[in-house]
Amino acid sequence: MMGLTEGLFLILSGTQFALGILVNCFIGLVNGSSWFKTKRMSLSDFIITTLAFLRIILLCIILTDSFLIEFSPNAHDSGVIMQIIDVSWTFTNHLSIWLATCLGVLYCLKIASFSHPTFLWLKWRVSRVMVWMLLGVLLLSCGSTASLINEFKLYSVFRGIEATRNVTEHFRKKRSEYYLIHVLGTLWYLPPLIVSLAAYFLLIFSLGRHTRQMLQNGTSSRDPSTEAHKRAIRIILSSFFLFLLYFLAFLIASFGNFLPKTKMAKMIGEVMTMFYPAGHSFILILGNSKLKQTFVEMLRCESGHLKPGSKGPIFS
Repeated sequence: MMGLTEGLFLILSGTQFALGILVNCFIGLVNGSSWFKTKRMSLSDFIITTLAFLRIILLCIILTDSFLIEFSPNAHDSGVIMQIIDVSWTFTNHLSIWLATCLGVLYCLKIASFSHPTFLWLKWRVSRVMVWMLLGVLLLSCGSTASLINEFKLYSVFRGIEATRNVTEHFRKKRSEYYLIHVLGTLWYLPPLIVSLAAYFLLIFSLGRHTRQMLQNGTSSRDPSTEAHKRAIRIILSSFFLFLLYFLAFLIASFGNFLPKTKMAKMIGEVMTMFYPAGHSFILILGNSKLKQTFVEMLRCESGHLKPGSKGPIFS
């Protein structure tokens, strides 16, 4: 019989799943309809739209995993199902995180202003740089997924030994080593974290220099360039803190294998993990003028502030 904690867990998971699907579908519909009308899509819109698509898949994987943990833990821990979920989640998750990092780098290269030759070379070739970066991100995501193969082999061996009930002290040590290797897989998150921090600090330094120049010239500091700096900094900083929360959730779910109440730790990790795909996409909507305008128009329409028959930006 399902207890109060499990019921609350399912309600939270279902609510976050629904909100995440709505937010990411909104991004896909707005950018998709814009592309359908103009047959053109900017690089930032392409990355945001791809992110939305990946996060819909990611939310479906996490929700499936959550229901299996609650209703069928034995099936969840069986070799084939666990491998399918882990491979799908790892590839989608790492690609999503790297695309969010690429978006921060794109904002940095387009908005920040430095006279260093290397930065100028990257800034002048931003489209080409981003294409190569996206290809590299795809390869890294494939590499992180391929690293699961050895883990699956070890896990299959451990499950076989457990089935024979011939559990020795040596086996327990090896199983702990397996879980440790699984946790060390979080090191794949360090490169995008470092790149995001670098983009954030470059924007901070660029904003400081630009503000000093504006003050020396006696002009207002609230010019378009300053506002663009601040908007990009808010997006990257908010994304960074959400990513830290997401990373913490993944650690809780992973370290759950070492805790007495493994199921409870995994449930808490799953609920926290779902917050990132929805929360970050909402931040992207607020930071993108087209998405934000359409979102506001949609809210006005729902509130009855628009005249009947009037059309919002999606349909104009």
